[in-house]
Amino acid sequence: MTRPRALLVVTGSELVRGERTDRNGPFLAREILERGFEPARITIVGDGEHELEAALREGLAGDLLVTSGGLGPTHDDRTVELLARVTGRELRVDEDLHGQIETVSRRVAKRLRRPYADFEPGVRKQASLPDGAASVGLAGTAPGLVLEHEGTVVVVLPGPPGELQRLWASAVESEPMRGLLGRARPPGRRVLRLFGVSESAVSRALEEAGGEPEGVEATICARDFEIHVDLVVDPGAEGEADALESALAESLERWLFARDERTIEEQVLVLCRARGLSLATAESCTGGLVAERLTRVPGSSDVFLGAIVAYADDVKAAQLGVPEALIREHGSVSAEVAAAMASGARERLGAEVAVGVTGIAGPGGGTPEKPVGLCYVAAETPDAARVVDFSYPSDREAVRSRAAAAALHLVRRLLTQT
Repeated sequence: MTRPRALLVVTGSELVRGERTDRNGPFLAREILERGFEPARITIVGDGEHELEAALREGLAGDLLVTSGGLGPTHDDRTVELLARVTGRELRVDEDLHGQIETVSRRVAKRLRRPYADFEPGVRKQASLPDGAASVGLAGTAPGLVLEHEGTVVVVLPGPPGELQRLWASAVESEPMRGLLGRARPPGRRVLRLFGVSESAVSRALEEAGGEPEGVEATICARDFEIHVDLVVDPGAEGEADALESALAESLERWLFARDERTIEEQVLVLCRARGLSLATAESCTGGLVAERLTRVPGSSDVFLGAIVAYADDVKAAQLGVPEALIREHGSVSAEVAAAMASGARERLGAEVAVGVTGIAGPGGGTPEKPVGLCYVAAETPDAARVVDFSYPSDREAVRSRAAAAALHLVRRLLTQT
């Protein structure tokens, strides 16, 4: 089945210079895929006139072109101006839109104690639309726009992710988008999430299951130290997808921990909540990353009690009760100390479940016996305890992130006894 093609153009010099990571392209790609489009390309381009113009011209080759960024009042915000150029349309001030942006700008001028006249050129710029374009709402002073051009629907959105997501919801309800959506048939989607297995092993399992059947597209991707298998299913291919999903789940059962989109931290909190258990962390090399992942989940406060970041050995002893003799005998990076940290967190913070993490994140501090990347993770519940170790020779942030993921998965395994 051929899905309508969507091309995405994300603009911002800060993105191509590496100063900021693009969040809009992945968000939009997921959104349009769910609605039955094929996200054919994401182009990230700076604010330069020639590069952006070329990207917009290429984008008009799709059924849907979505842009983000370049809608501000300054000279380097060129998206609307260049869209008018590549579609051969005149730019005209939309008086209704001008009034809306003026209202917002006057409030800003008053707050900053500046004359509104300083804002008026920018207001006129942002209220200038290509002939035939319609506003789908404002984010601050930046309007989202929808335009039809020679069979292509163009959606123009601001760059800040929160603003883009809000106006995208409005753009989807616009008449041009509704017409285009009527031609698309949203695919089904299946997700298998695995931990502790390699991409090559999953690829081999896919081959042994017969590969991709007609109407099913399988992708294998490493994300946050997990392996995700995504099955995109065309309408009518549900039976083939069921058979492939079952075959993969059986072959990879040892490492399979989820068949939905919930993050591991969400799953850990759900498991604790279902059993009425509270949770705490004791962290050394991760510096609070495990706690950060848990507390980014809304509602985590009914399960998560707190964390002790015990970087120095004397803090491990004083705050977590880790015996100094244990540290001297085994070293602060050891299975014994990780287990004592978890036990100490349970006792000191009054939690039923705790996890302790210690390791050598690098780049220095390693030895032949204990190289950079070596980490120990311990988890303890009222009924069980377990310690695991791994060696992940990589950069400092990767080691710390890998240890945080391992800690959450160890808690999950202990709570489910897998």
